[in-house]
Amino acid sequence: MPKSHHVETRMVFPIFPADTNHYGTLFGGQAVAWIDQAAFVCATRWCRRKVVTVHLSEVNFRHPVREGSIVELIARLVRTGRSSMHISVEMWWEPMDHEERVLACQAECVLVAIGDDGKPVPVPSLDPAALAGQ
Repeated sequence: MPKSHHVETRMVFPIFPADTNHYGTLFGGQAVAWIDQAAFVCATRWCRRKVVTVHLSEVNFRHPVREGSIVELIARLVRTGRSSMHISVEMWWEPMDHEERVLACQAECVLVAIGDDGKPVPVPSLDPAALAGQ
């Protein structure tokens, strides 16, 4: 696999009051926005083309994310089609005051590479055997 192709992207965000609801936990919409953003960066780094989100599977919220904590999003390319990239995204919650790490939510995203004319264009294929070696 060429060095220019990245199969994983990590992003870290602190949870500030503006990101939370009246319960002091992360807005679900903010979580979804960050999931889409991480998938977008992962897909862009893979194909180095314009990409658009065409599908976001159900988002499974597993653990509340409290204000004053940290989240890490891990977006991984899991499959490619002719012009599509299937990306799995996990959001991990970490409190700032002690060492703990919990899966807060996860989703599956599909993004498509597009050309200047807005039509789908081919992306590099992903060799699943190459992933096993990472």
